[in-house]
Amino acid sequence: MPVSPSYRTFVLEQLQVVGPVTAKAMFGGVGLYCQGLFFALIADDTLYLKVDDITRPEFQSVGSRPFRPYGDDAYAMQYYELPADVLEDRSALRPWVERAIEAARRKLAGKRKRPRG
Repeated sequence: MPVSPSYRTFVLEQLQVVGPVTAKAMFGGVGLYCQGLFFALIADDTLYLKVDDITRPEFQSVGSRPFRPYGDDAYAMQYYELPADVLEDRSALRPWVERAIEAARRKLAGKRKRPRG
């Protein structure tokens, strides 16, 4: 899951459209955070955004594929590939990223509601 420095820099610059985004190395890839929420990742010079049941259909409708860290036959994580043309267009990018942040926020809220025991 290597990430080239130039791709990482480009993605971070583009994602500033939603405010400060930070990056942390993780398992050979890069985790991306906004407002303390893990909302995206970069692997193999591909940007994947967080999805949930609300946002997944939009990604599927444009032919995006899920992130599969262990190959095509492995399980899919809840992150889908962002179309490359969207990444290059900041005005188109903003709503996609905002929906990913909201999906991350919903996921976090769901974890907080579960009783501990």
